[in-house]
Amino acid sequence: MAETQGVLFDYGRTLVTFRYPTEDLLTVLREFRPRIEQVLGVPAPEAETILDGVLLPLEEYIGSMSEDEVEYMDVYREAWQHAGLRLPDDLLHEILDAEQRCWDRAFEVDGDAARVLGWLGERGIKRGVCSNAPFPPEMMRRQVRSNGIADLVDAIVFSSETGRRKPAPDLYLAALEAIGTAPQQTLFVGDRVREDYEGPRAVGMRAVVVTAHAEDEPRDGVPTIPSLAQLPSLL
Repeated sequence: MAETQGVLFDYGRTLVTFRYPTEDLLTVLREFRPRIEQVLGVPAPEAETILDGVLLPLEEYIGSMSEDEVEYMDVYREAWQHAGLRLPDDLLHEILDAEQRCWDRAFEVDGDAARVLGWLGERGIKRGVCSNAPFPPEMMRRQVRSNGIADLVDAIVFSSETGRRKPAPDLYLAALEAIGTAPQQTLFVGDRVREDYEGPRAVGMRAVVVTAHAEDEPRDGVPTIPSLAQLPSLL
């Protein structure tokens, strides 16, 4: 077995946990209602109506099974238009940016992540993030800076930057190139079997599923660890 020279991590439910920031999002939508009304020339829907009719339906793109990433501003615009709200792109971008700042505040770093990432760095093992995330890259990168993850890894690659989603090989290969390690020298760590175990294995990496925040229990035969704290024992 080749010596492990790099570890790639999924982001959500692996390095960070999150809650849906309902109240924070409603506050943002209420703040934008006067500008929405000014553009439309008619009363804007209540914030709760926009949340239910525009933002919540967009959640399906987060867990999309497609290997092609969407252009998020396109689907964001379409979601507002589907709700009967035709807004200019500059205003939509402002709303999306404010919405994403709500998520910046909602994410929490896993309690073991900083210690384990530091442990890897001290031993010269390259660390990278390889994650599906359709949102504009500049907003995602702001998030990983704000929660400290960016300072603890050597490279970050999001699907919105490559146009491809896990388990498409393209995203893994881009992340491997970013940290400069070969597949057989790299371990992938995540919370989902299809994207974080089967996909990495198909390009030659070892892989393990962390069950601490996973939504589904992996099937028999998939190697697991209960938390990131056990990761050093695999190396």
